Amino acid sequence: MQHSTLLYIAVMSAVTLSVKILPLTLIRKPIRSRFVRSFLHYVPYVTLAVMTFPAIVQATDVPAAGAIALVVGIVAAWCGASLFQVAAICCALVFVVELLVL
Repeated sequence: MQHSTLLYIAVMSAVTLSVKILPLTLIRKPIRSRFVRSFLHYVPYVTLAVMTFPAIVQATDVPAAGAIALVVGIVAAWCGASLFQVAAICCALVFVVELLVL
């Protein structure tokens, strides 16, 4: 490997480890701030949403089909449909919309 590649790996490792280790070593008391606690509570959900929503639209041949399935899936989940039902509805909707458009 080249010297620059090893340097990149070392820097990425240092950044990743510092982000994970520093909070554990610096914050020893329980977090009492409601704002910080609620912020930390929602970080995994926001991260998942930021990674998932663009992929839903870009995974289809017709981006409009993905967007429509996303909206219908949100409505179905809001109305109490199970995860399997939401996935089945969205897949069927994408199939039908792409069949009609293409």
